[in-house]
Amino acid sequence: MPPNSPPQSPEAETQKISRALLSVSDKTGLVELAKDLDALGVELIASGGTARAIREAGLPVLDVADLTASPEMLGGRVKTLHPKIHGGILARRALAQDRTDMEANEIRAIDLVVCNLYPFQATVAQADVTRAEAVEKIDIGGPSMIRSAAKNHAYVGVLCDPADYASVVSELSGFGGLSPALRRRLALKAFEHTAGYDTAISQWLSENDPEIPAETFPESLLISLGKADELRYGENPHQRAALYGGFLEICELLHGKALSYNNLIDAQAALALIVDFLPAAGASEDRAIVAILKHNTPCGVGAGATPLAAYENAFTTDPESPFGGIIVSSRPFDLPLAEKVDEIFTEVLIAPSFTDEALALLMKKKNRRLLSFDPEKIDPAQVEVRRVFGGLLVQEADPAPDEVMTATLATDVEPSADQRQAMEFAWRIVKHVKSNAIVFAAADRTLAIGGGATSRVDAVHAAAAKAKRVGLSLEGCVLASDAFFPFADGLETAVEAGATAIVQPGGSNRDEEVIAAANRLGVPMLMTGKRHFRH
Repeated sequence: MPPNSPPQSPEAETQKISRALLSVSDKTGLVELAKDLDALGVELIASGGTARAIREAGLPVLDVADLTASPEMLGGRVKTLHPKIHGGILARRALAQDRTDMEANEIRAIDLVVCNLYPFQATVAQADVTRAEAVEKIDIGGPSMIRSAAKNHAYVGVLCDPADYASVVSELSGFGGLSPALRRRLALKAFEHTAGYDTAISQWLSENDPEIPAETFPESLLISLGKADELRYGENPHQRAALYGGFLEICELLHGKALSYNNLIDAQAALALIVDFLPAAGASEDRAIVAILKHNTPCGVGAGATPLAAYENAFTTDPESPFGGIIVSSRPFDLPLAEKVDEIFTEVLIAPSFTDEALALLMKKKNRRLLSFDPEKIDPAQVEVRRVFGGLLVQEADPAPDEVMTATLATDVEPSADQRQAMEFAWRIVKHVKSNAIVFAAADRTLAIGGGATSRVDAVHAAAAKAKRVGLSLEGCVLASDAFFPFADGLETAVEAGATAIVQPGGSNRDEEVIAAANRLGVPMLMTGKRHFRH
């Protein structure tokens, strides 16, 4: 233990609150809190606009400038950075030397700090914000007070979230002070709050420095996300899990039980797929797209003039797997689609919106989750993060695959316009299938999907075998492969199964062998020059 350290007992005691310092940017609940504290006999100290709001409510309040005998200066940049403020917060009441210093410098203890910070995040979220405006919203005094109070939580309470005001008032009313447990919880929350604030600042400065190339990853990866939900369990019942960040602000739960870990993983996969078919990703607005997913991978995708037609096209790919799966629509969920989907049990239904008639029908099953997503809130360029032992892997997002229309013709035979349309459709889907990935498709539907195989020819065999088992003909279809064919056998097997045109990235040492096989079989083949692995 360092010399002159205080005894440990105060941290285990309820601490009386006699003086409170209030300095808030977000004034939600401020006046009500001030009234409660005043009624409990707590002396109020405040600065700037906070003091003005309290005074206008008819409550007595001491201005920080009067306490410090030092005026606010530099346009308000300096007001609480003073020994009479930080000495009052940091003083260890049980330590004789601290009491002596306080008496010698006429410092009185501050027992509660109520502070939240300049709205930096909201400021930089504005499209036209200047660097000067952003920098001016970097709070200095606020984080200093919050950190001081949190460090000295053995004696001091700290409030940075209006949601915690009621619990503090309740303890003060019931016990005359704040319990050790509440002080510890508030201190932890305070450090999380300042850490998130600093993370937002460093991230913005990194992304908006003209000397740092936009494609450069930061030297330090700082992540600060609030907990959105405590999940019942993880991928398996013996694993604990939680959701962090703003997913539920992008995708709103309209009906059903809370989302599970697996529901969320599947919902993310469904959204990632459907986003690649929205106009913002270069897709056509003329037709609806519906995808059916199971275990984080598509088992059928369809296009049609209506959501119902698109769903029926998707369903034919694999009539067995949709039970208990996920269905996502690029257009609002209407009653005809709802009536058809209601014929089988599905875990989660996702769409930009649901008509009132569709909601009335679909909400009759309590175990079904209904999610509405806002395409405007989705950032498809958000970086992807994956855990490895001892660290994290970070990569750029894989953009919507739009290479088909500009792909290189590798064969003597050219694809028809209909084949190109079908290949464009299949190419957008194969990106979302686990590698090695194969998609047999027509222009408006998938016909067979093979994914997660350890060799590409095995993926072709698996997809063709599944189509045969469910009685689906592959004659006249196209095939998309997420990466190159390492040998000609994969292409030959696909053509034997019924494929009449191929799209693949190319890049194999045996490309010439594969091209020769395509020419020999009279099959047009496009090479996009870009693969779309999904491990």
